[in-house]
Amino acid sequence: MSGVAISPLPTTVPVLLSTALGTALCSASANTLNQIQESPLDAQMTRTRNRPLVRRSITPLHAAGFALVTGVAGPAILWGMTNPTTALLGASNILLYAGLYTWMKRRTRWNTWVGAIVGGIPPVMGWTACGGHILPTSLNPIQLVPPPFLSSAPLDLLADNALAPFALFMLLFSWQFAHFCPLSHFVRASYAQAGYQMLAVISPQKNALVALRHGLLLFPICSILIPAAGLTTWTFALTSLVPNIVWSQATWKYCRIGGDKEARVAFRHGLWWLPVILALMMVHKQGMNWAQWLGLQEVEEEVDSP
Repeated sequence: MSGVAISPLPTTVPVLLSTALGTALCSASANTLNQIQESPLDAQMTRTRNRPLVRRSITPLHAAGFALVTGVAGPAILWGMTNPTTALLGASNILLYAGLYTWMKRRTRWNTWVGAIVGGIPPVMGWTACGGHILPTSLNPIQLVPPPFLSSAPLDLLADNALAPFALFMLLFSWQFAHFCPLSHFVRASYAQAGYQMLAVISPQKNALVALRHGLLLFPICSILIPAAGLTTWTFALTSLVPNIVWSQATWKYCRIGGDKEARVAFRHGLWWLPVILALMMVHKQGMNWAQWLGLQEVEEEVDSP
């Protein structure tokens, strides 16, 4: 929904709601297929042993039927209400999560990187649902928006800037490492018991370093990449510094000390950080006049010269 809301391309409420519904159904299907495969392993972990299949509150056949219905309905809604690109992204996320990611979890620590790709795709789906492209073409090339102190010329922004979906993807991609690595740290004993090849199990020190690395990477993503892509004004580069500093301090402390307490603090900071950053992106959305939108300022009508 944030991808739709932040996009400068025209959209409608039905597109917004159908994108949210279709994406939620794709997510439901992917999660269900994942739990069908991992039910015996979920039974060994404290944080997952209360899942429906483990408790046998539903049968595997029931779960498979639900996964099939949602897995077909999600892409179908996206195809019919938005466009084929968004539908294909939704279907590919089901395959990536329930297929490649789930298969990799017991085989290699790189599963987390594949999982981060899965998490970075939904905001891109919001962008494409409005008609935006994800690859540059002659009609929507990559456009860099300079900060005001470097250029005083009036902006002639492309609505479909090919750099924008990449910026949305990178925001969620890096957020997941800074958020998930601390989480995996304080549940690493459960992951080890179930045989999952998580970095927190293999090397807790490297796991903390990855969290810090991506926490620091969020600074240039928020303060350079996102405004340079034209998604926000350059004021966002300054206001985003406050939540970034708070969270980076927590990830730095987690990396330096490496304890469960520090990991929990870093994880909890990630819970509020994302909605705050998305809200700030909306506040500083490029070309958005909130005073006019809220009815506090009259819209200036253009007067044709004689």
